[in-house]
Amino acid sequence: MRKTIATVTTAGLALALAACGGESPAPAPAASGSASAPAAKTLEGVSIEVAAKWTGPEQTNFQEVLKAFEAKTGAKVTYASTGEDTGAYLGPRIQGGNPPDIAILPQPGLVKQYADQKALKPLTAEVLKQIDDNYTPYWKELGSAGGQSYGVLVKAAHKSLIWYRDQAFQDAGAQPPATWDDLIKTAQTIADSGTPPFSLCGASGWTLTDLFENVYLSSAGPENYTKLSNHEIPWTDPSVTTALEKIGQLVGKKEFLLGGSSGALQTDFPTCVTQVYGQDKSAMVIEADFVGTTAEESGAKLGEEAKYFPFPKAGDTEPVVLGGDIAVALKDSEGAMALLEFLASAEGGEVWAKLPGYLSPNRNVSPDNYPAELTKQLAQTIISAGDAVRYDMSDLAPSAFGGTDGKGQWKLLQDFVRDPSDVKGIQEKLEAEAKKAWK
Repeated sequence: MRKTIATVTTAGLALALAACGGESPAPAPAASGSASAPAAKTLEGVSIEVAAKWTGPEQTNFQEVLKAFEAKTGAKVTYASTGEDTGAYLGPRIQGGNPPDIAILPQPGLVKQYADQKALKPLTAEVLKQIDDNYTPYWKELGSAGGQSYGVLVKAAHKSLIWYRDQAFQDAGAQPPATWDDLIKTAQTIADSGTPPFSLCGASGWTLTDLFENVYLSSAGPENYTKLSNHEIPWTDPSVTTALEKIGQLVGKKEFLLGGSSGALQTDFPTCVTQVYGQDKSAMVIEADFVGTTAEESGAKLGEEAKYFPFPKAGDTEPVVLGGDIAVALKDSEGAMALLEFLASAEGGEVWAKLPGYLSPNRNVSPDNYPAELTKQLAQTIISAGDAVRYDMSDLAPSAFGGTDGKGQWKLLQDFVRDPSDVKGIQEKLEAEAKKAWK
């Protein structure tokens, strides 16, 4: 469900942002001939197949990027949509010995899965140079398995945002907060004005993992975040205690949640967004860049009534948590590696950034390339965060723990919203589930 929402709405958000910014999406330019990308017209007569889950506007825009690569190299690239279940599509093709040249995977866990099956081809020195030049070491590690690099993170979703209804803030005399303590104070101010501060999407357990990840990254720091993501420290660690106690300050006050904890746990995504904008029942919703599409569908104009602020610091780190898609090669061919090299380059990222529905994890893709002001701001936060950026923790975990409705982290964080007083008990249950998942 989370992946479906992100895929559909991120494209719509950027379209809306472009409209909000009064700018039209620029057409994909011809490749600039940069020495950092594949040399021109070297792949005449070469055919490459790329498989990804994107459909609709996302597919259309990605195909514009592929056209730029074709114009530069002379290769012919065809696109195949995997549908929502990438594994179900790729599995039979891999087993049948007929995989696509390149697959774009929605979860890092699939990189390890296919690497263990010997289905992936190690990146060439040329692709690795692009990664080393344009990405932080963390992203290189994310696309690696068993000490070998296989993947390029090509597309990002920004998950460190809180969206708010401007009129609710004006009515309460509130300002966007910069720290967690200020967020709690702002929530109290809004609650005192008669409006529940938060519409919490508690029925969609993945939104609670996103909340935890932001608080934990900020309060515990990037190194501990990576350790917890790999279950190298237990969920009973004091750093987890601190993060849950902070979240308890938000979910533990009945007046802070629209409908109280019971109402929050019955509200899914995107209903929580329409409660803020379409129905004016609440002031804020905690979720990613794709909130903007539902907000606009609810009648709110982005940048005016629908605004956002960066997720407030709950510690020393300004949190930037990303989701995203990783491109890997399933065939050891010149064409596959040349396309990965292009996608990892600043040149390829700039072509994509000029189109709607895209955020680049490439630090050398300037925010000036994006078609709307809000998108530029999001891109700048990714660049500014540098080595502190981290990938969605629950997507790094085994799905039984981090990605299954009614189980693992999703269920236990819902239990915590129901009763935030038992921090230690929830930690022990989280650790017990994590131990089973990481066997």
